[in-house]
Amino acid sequence: MRYVIIGAGAIGSTVAAQLQLAGIPVVLLARGEHGAAIRENGLRYLRPSGTRQVRVPVAEHPGEVTLTDDDVLVLATKSQQTEQALQEWAWRPAGEGVAADLPVLSLQNGLENERAALRRFGTVFGASVWLPCTYLTPGEVSAEGAEKPGILWLGGYPAGADDPRLHAIAEDLGTADFAVQLVPDLIRWKAGKLLGNVGNAVDALYGERAGWVMDELRAEARRVFAAAGIAVADLVRESEVDVSVAAIAEIPGRSRGGSSTWQSLARGTGSAEGDFLNGEIVLLGRLHGVPTPLNEALQRRIALAAEHGAAPGSADLAELRTPGRTPVLVSAGELARELESAEPPILLDVRWVLGDPHGHQHYLDGHIPGAVYVDLHTELAAPPTPAEGRHPLPEPADLQAAARRWGVREGSRVVAYDSNGNLAAARAWWLLRWAGVADVRLLDGGLDAWQGPLETGFGRTPEPGDVVLKPGNLPVLTIDEAAALPSAGVLLDARAGERYRGEQEPIDPRAGHIPGALSAPTGENLGPDRRFRPAAELAERFRALGAGDGPVGVYCGSGVTAAHQIAALAIAGIDAALYPGSWSQWSNQPDRPVERSVET
Repeated sequence: MRYVIIGAGAIGSTVAAQLQLAGIPVVLLARGEHGAAIRENGLRYLRPSGTRQVRVPVAEHPGEVTLTDDDVLVLATKSQQTEQALQEWAWRPAGEGVAADLPVLSLQNGLENERAALRRFGTVFGASVWLPCTYLTPGEVSAEGAEKPGILWLGGYPAGADDPRLHAIAEDLGTADFAVQLVPDLIRWKAGKLLGNVGNAVDALYGERAGWVMDELRAEARRVFAAAGIAVADLVRESEVDVSVAAIAEIPGRSRGGSSTWQSLARGTGSAEGDFLNGEIVLLGRLHGVPTPLNEALQRRIALAAEHGAAPGSADLAELRTPGRTPVLVSAGELARELESAEPPILLDVRWVLGDPHGHQHYLDGHIPGAVYVDLHTELAAPPTPAEGRHPLPEPADLQAAARRWGVREGSRVVAYDSNGNLAAARAWWLLRWAGVADVRLLDGGLDAWQGPLETGFGRTPEPGDVVLKPGNLPVLTIDEAAALPSAGVLLDARAGERYRGEQEPIDPRAGHIPGALSAPTGENLGPDRRFRPAAELAERFRALGAGDGPVGVYCGSGVTAAHQIAALAIAGIDAALYPGSWSQWSNQPDRPVERSVET
C-alpha cells in the first residue's frame, strides 16, 4: 500500500518521514513554503537520537497525485480543515473507481473527523494519537518521543478492528517504528485522548497547564460524555503499549514549545482547532443539557486569539478565575441518568445529624444503590480538641485513605447526599474540593429528592481508588484571620440566630459570636422542600449582607454547616473561605472576645 498523507503539519510530516525511512511508499501533500522547502531539500527531521534529511515525495495539489486501488488516504490536517480536504479528495479518480472507495485513516484529535469522513468514504479508520512533535519552521519537523516517535491506538469507525486492511496499516506503522495497538472501540479511546486535548488552549493562551483549569475542563467533559453515553478509555492504564516509550525527550539545541494549538498561534495560522476540542465538549453539552462554561470560555478565547494573531502565552490566566465555575448541585433525575452511564459517579451517603449517632444504621435501612457510607466523625474530621474545635480538618493522608476506600480515582466524579438538606454532605463536598477533586456535587434535596429504588444492608464494597489528594484548592481561615476579616470584608456566622445572638449555647463553652460577624443561618439557604434556593435568591440574600464586594469568610459551630454556606455562596457566584475551627475553637480560647447582639 501507498500512504497519501493529506496535511504536512507536525503529525503528517512525522508519519511521512517514518514511513519513508522504513521504505514504505508514501507521498506527502505539503503546500506553501513548507512544501517548497521539502521538495527542494528534503524534510529536516529531528529526533532525540539525531537529525536526518529525509527525501519525502511531495505533492502540492491533489491533481499531482494519481491514485490507485492500493492507496490509503491519511487525514493529518487540523480538524478545522477536514471538510475542505474531504471535498477535494473524495470524488477524484482512483484506479477503477473514485477515492471514496479507498480506505481513509484519520490521525487527528477530536471526535468529528471520522464522522465527517464517513459521509463520503465507505471505509473509515481512525486513531487516538499520542505523538509529541513540533512544526514551526518550513521544511523542518521535530518528533520528541523518546524510544518511539509516538503511539497510535488504531480502530475502525465507528467500531471494530477486524478489517484486514486495518491490520496491514498497523503492520506498516509498526515497521515505521510507531507503537501500535488495535482497539475495537475507537470512540472510547478518542474520548480518552480528548480529555487531555481540552487543555491545548490553556497552554497556548497562558503558557501553562494550570492544574485547577485542567481538572475542571476534564470534569465538564466527563459529565458531558456520561450524558451522551460515551465511555472513556484511560489511555495510560488500559494501553497494552508502555506509554513511556513516547515520553518527551530532549532534542539537543531545541526546546519544545507546546501543544499543536500552541504551534498554531506561534506560526500565526489565523485559526486553531479549539472548535473541535473544547468546542466538541460544548456541542455535546448543548445537545444533552449539560453546562460547559469553562470549555465554552476557552473555545471562544482561543478562536479570537488565533484570529487576532496573539502570541502564545500572551493571555492572563487570572481571567479564568471566575467564581462558581463547577456546578455544585445535581438533580435527582440527572443523577439517575449518570448512575446508568458507562462511568457512574462515586456516590457518598453522609448521613449525620447533630445529636443523632445512628447515621450508619440509617444507611443500612435504605440508601441509593451503589452509595458508600461516609462517617463524618472519623473520616471527615480529625479527633476533637479544645485547641482545634469539635471537627478539625482531617489529616490529608487520612482523608486520602478514606477517599480511596470510597473508590475515588483520579478523574472520578463524586456526588454526596444526606437526609437533612445536605447540611452534613456539604462537608464531604467541601473537603474533596479543597483536596483537589474537581467534580464533586451535592444531590439537591438529598435522599428525600430521590425517586428511584433504595438498597438495604451494607451495599457494595467499591474497588479501592487511587486518587492523590492535593489540599489547598479552597481557601481557609486561621483563627487570627477570622478575627481580622470583619474589618476587611464579611464574616458570616452560619449558626441559628439564637446561638449567634448569645441567647443560648447548648454545646460550646461560651455564648455569642465573633466580634463583627454577621448572622446568616444555614437553614435559610434551603426552601421548604430542603433543596437549595435558586441562585438569584441566594445571591440577593448574600449581597444584602455585603458579601461579594470583598473577601468573605464563613464559620458555624464546628465547621460542618459552614461548608453548606460555602456551597450556597458558590451557587450564588461568590467565593468564600471556611474557618474550620469555627465557634467550637473560638469559644474555647479565653482570650478571644465574644460579642452578643439582639440583631438578627
